[in-house]
Amino acid sequence: MRDRSLSYRTFTWFNYLILTLAGLITVYPYLNVLALALNDASDSAKGGIYLWPRMPTWDNFRLVLGSHTIVTAAVNSVMRVIVGTSLALMTQFAAAYAFTRKDLPGRTQLLLYLTIPMFFSGGLIPQYMLYSKIHFINSFLVYVIPGMFSFFHMIVIRTYMNTIPSSLEESAKIDGASEITIFFKIMLPLSKPILATIALWIAVSQWNDWTTTLYFILNQKYYTLQYILVQMIKEGERMTAMIQEAQMQGLDTSSIVIHASPEALKAAQVIITTLPIIAIYPFLQKYFIKGVMIGSVKE
Repeated sequence: MRDRSLSYRTFTWFNYLILTLAGLITVYPYLNVLALALNDASDSAKGGIYLWPRMPTWDNFRLVLGSHTIVTAAVNSVMRVIVGTSLALMTQFAAAYAFTRKDLPGRTQLLLYLTIPMFFSGGLIPQYMLYSKIHFINSFLVYVIPGMFSFFHMIVIRTYMNTIPSSLEESAKIDGASEITIFFKIMLPLSKPILATIALWIAVSQWNDWTTTLYFILNQKYYTLQYILVQMIKEGERMTAMIQEAQMQGLDTSSIVIHASPEALKAAQVIITTLPIIAIYPFLQKYFIKGVMIGSVKE
């Protein structure tokens, strides 16, 4: 018994050690970016910033948040997440409820029809032509309407709804409840875990997406925060290449590096971009864990 207890304690501490190392490896890049964001820009250009700022300052955040372009892009990103996630959840939950009805006309054919686009698509050019015809180019609608329906998310929600005892629905019908009542009073409250999970997936996808802006938005007032960040990274790469080329030619680049270092600004924007997701995730974690376990256990 003593040997078994010792082996168990050894195994437990070994797990703690591995998980601690994994946590440190995961957290370190974020702490490094945070240190860069809180450090003076001219000092950051010299390198050597790791876990804490060498010359602490809030100037990088003030500069980023003081930009009208950044503020507008942040508002667009937040509105995109709120509106896009809300519309997508309503559409996909309603579709999932409809496909739980075994008496739905053409149910099998509809499922087959909706499965095809998961494997085949027309490509970017037909998509651009379609959006142009329906006036989605340079419109906020391009952020929310195309993502309203996801067949994969709908199937996940439907799978969860199928685990809800049918006796609840039968009892409600005996009491005279209509489909609308069953939908809002029974299915919706009982589906909160999976809805929270899907909401997190959609929100993260909406928040991180920048290619939609790249392909379909030309008007700067519809730019998102993530697209602005990508632009800053590209500009930083171009500046770094120019500095390296000048150094190869034997030119003095010290003043360029000090006065035109984009690293601290990029770090500040990365923190601003990721902070909302980091703040929201702990509140949805319990639903997320429960939701992703769907289908893993069969009774």
